[in-house]
Amino acid sequence: MIQPVVDLSWVREHSDRVVLADVRWYLDGRSGRAAYEEGHLPGAVFVDLDRWLARHGSPVDGRHPLPDPGVFAQGMAAAGIGDTTTVIGYDDAGGVMAARLVWMLRATGHEAALLDGGLTAYEGELVCEVPDRPAQVFTARPWPADRLAGIDDAAGGGSVVLDARDRARFRGDTEPIDPRPGHIPGARSLPCRDNLAADGTFLPVAELRERFVSVGVTDGADVISYCGSGVTACHNLLALEHAGLGAGRLYPGSWSQYSSTDRPAATGD
Repeated sequence: MIQPVVDLSWVREHSDRVVLADVRWYLDGRSGRAAYEEGHLPGAVFVDLDRWLARHGSPVDGRHPLPDPGVFAQGMAAAGIGDTTTVIGYDDAGGVMAARLVWMLRATGHEAALLDGGLTAYEGELVCEVPDRPAQVFTARPWPADRLAGIDDAAGGGSVVLDARDRARFRGDTEPIDPRPGHIPGARSLPCRDNLAADGTFLPVAELRERFVSVGVTDGADVISYCGSGVTACHNLLALEHAGLGAGRLYPGSWSQYSSTDRPAATGD
């Protein structure tokens, strides 16, 4: 399988066998599709996170639970992504949204990676033309149990649990969207956006490893990643793999599920 992060030169060298996927999504309600239609990388298709990468949320399941595998397969096929397609996902936020698509594809055995630097790495003209890609065959596969964690796993204390949200939300200083402030007791703060340098590309591998080691991640550790709703947590999982520290597990319900329960919440650092 390809590395979880590739640069633009790699994409150009393999342009005959990759599909670029634009996965822009905004917490503030702006339309990712509208942003795509205003300008995207040449040849890129748009993948709607709410429609194809999550199912309808609830307090019981969280804001962005994983979709039914059949729905995911339908969305990929309609976008012209097939079983053997190599997908390179990007957004305009260093990959923190596109990571959800890339993680879902890799977890189910498909070739996929993040474009390092995302939209800002491209120096040419963006286009508005929507590519006419024929539908492909994309076989629905169940979400692998060994790549997922539930609420009991995240709260059980036997794993290194990483919180990908910004530190203010981790500490409980603010909580703009979920029921309660704070974090899962025992979790360590590792904001996913800090995986990136100032230009939006990933930090060097050695620095990424140092970040993970600093919060208790060692080779072979059982790592669980969560965030607000299970989207940006995927960025930490791809960074973990990029750093050579294993695959880790995603807690899809994340804080949006946990904070809807009466389980204890921790605040502060």
